[in-house]
Amino acid sequence: MTQLTATPPSVPAAKSRKDSALPAFLTAPTLRYVVRRLGQSLLTIFLTLTTVFVLIRMAPGDPAYSMAGPLASSEDLAQIRVNLGLDQSVFTQYLLYLKGLFTLDLGTSYSFQAPALEVVLQRIPYTVTLALAAILLTTVVSIPLGIWMARRADTRRELGANVITIAGQSMPDFWTGLMLLTFFAVLVPVLPAAGFTTWSSLLLPALTVAVLQIALISRMVRREMVNAYSSPYVTVARSRGVSEREITWRYALRNSSIPVVTALGTRFASMLNGVVVVEVVFAWPGVGSLVVRALETRDYPLIQATVLVTAVLAVLVQLVVDLCYPLLDPRVRLGKAAN
Repeated sequence: MTQLTATPPSVPAAKSRKDSALPAFLTAPTLRYVVRRLGQSLLTIFLTLTTVFVLIRMAPGDPAYSMAGPLASSEDLAQIRVNLGLDQSVFTQYLLYLKGLFTLDLGTSYSFQAPALEVVLQRIPYTVTLALAAILLTTVVSIPLGIWMARRADTRRELGANVITIAGQSMPDFWTGLMLLTFFAVLVPVLPAAGFTTWSSLLLPALTVAVLQIALISRMVRREMVNAYSSPYVTVARSRGVSEREITWRYALRNSSIPVVTALGTRFASMLNGVVVVEVVFAWPGVGSLVVRALETRDYPLIQATVLVTAVLAVLVQLVVDLCYPLLDPRVRLGKAAN
């Protein structure tokens, strides 16, 4: 009589089950990709800060003269340069700058007489709020508009939408802001004209930033969706009786999402660098208007702190966009992209 005994599972099988239970973002290729991208991002930030350090010192202008004014004597200017450390060589200033960079001590702002990094961190929430509002408005409007244009490609309705998007793409930010400001704050005073007093103050600046982005992204969505509608897999889906609604949202849009998400992430990262014109027009207390003031007064520590914070935010946004690719398209593997 044969005795049946249960064989214990092998170690490799248990290991494979354990690996398969891990989320996609915890796999070894993905972690290697993230580590490599972080290294590239740190190198990018370092080169950006070094370039800005050199360029602002090559630019014409004297911070001591900006602080002292036109009536200052040469002795006063020399004393101010000594106090600011500008009497030392550029190489010595760069070494001191690197030392402060590792300790997050970027010096004292000449204009505000406060730590430059703290001044920037006080302004960055306003810029992030404006950028988030503008990118959300862009996403909500541009994607349905682009889909609508793609489904009606080469028709009179789509031609009218094309004219509107081209007009929105052609209008500069300052002109759009002034027109919105004139109508909604002067002629029909329903919204605040400047500053950030209530949440309604966010509407006009966000709309001004979003007008150009909506025009660009909607045209991109339209192009990608038209290409997707003409693909063989959509033809096969239609032959099997799949509804147009499901074809649009489940098949065509998903396969068109990577370039659209890349464009949205790039636009959002550029907004985090400060929408200078819009912030100046609406007196928005963000980093864009702060950079304008820093450049006018030759405030070296403030410029360097602003570049550091905005560069870090932009790099983080681009990293998050890259990590979203496998979720949007399973054919994308970050490990292969890293190799």
